Amino acid sequence: MPLKITAIPMFSDNYAWRIEDVATGQVGVVDPADDTAVIAALDAAGGRLDLILLTHHHADHIAGADAVRAHYGAQIVGAGNDAARLPRLDQPVAEGDSVTLGSARAEVIECPGHTVGHIAFFFPSGPALFCGDTLFSLGCGRLLEGTAAQMFDSLAKFAALPGATQVYCGHEYTESNANFALHADPTNAALKARAETVKQLRAAGKATVPSRLSDELLENPFARAPDVAALASLRSAKDVF
Repeated sequence: MPLKITAIPMFSDNYAWRIEDVATGQVGVVDPADDTAVIAALDAAGGRLDLILLTHHHADHIAGADAVRAHYGAQIVGAGNDAARLPRLDQPVAEGDSVTLGSARAEVIECPGHTVGHIAFFFPSGPALFCGDTLFSLGCGRLLEGTAAQMFDSLAKFAALPGATQVYCGHEYTESNANFALHADPTNAALKARAETVKQLRAAGKATVPSRLSDELLENPFARAPDVAALASLRSAKDVF
């Protein structure tokens, strides 16, 4: 197994993600908003951190990054075109760039919509996608800065990745997303089964993420939207659901 990926729960419904390149022992963490929780988890796993990967500028994803960097001497990677709203970047990146973690490599995907400077990190060796708040399990991020057209294009980039890709999003929103998805797509049998599984997992206090990309393409109404207008309509409806 080339990558070992572990959730670090934070706040009420956030996740940071610890990524270990098993071959070399190098460690990365995605969106360490709560430095106390992240440092405790990293120390419990061996006390090493080499890279901090940031998906977007919101405080519930980056607030702890500087403290975590200072604690471990790690390098921060983030979107160069949004650097003014991020902690000081040791490695600014853009679409088409790659980030190395030991023997593993992540491709940088620009995915605006939720924010205009949002990026994702795709590790082909997983395959694993760290997509912040762009694609959620059974949902997508609110269009706080970007447009429906940008979000549609961003989700299309993700849809082109291998179906076996595990989707590591930034929040535990699946149960509420499932409720809206069933409202929007009530005859989807695969979605009905997924929603029941999600309900059981949450009742047991268990995480519902990561999800599998191929499942999102079958069950997530936002990932299934045929065009920009459909996506815009869905997102507007979800905002007031």
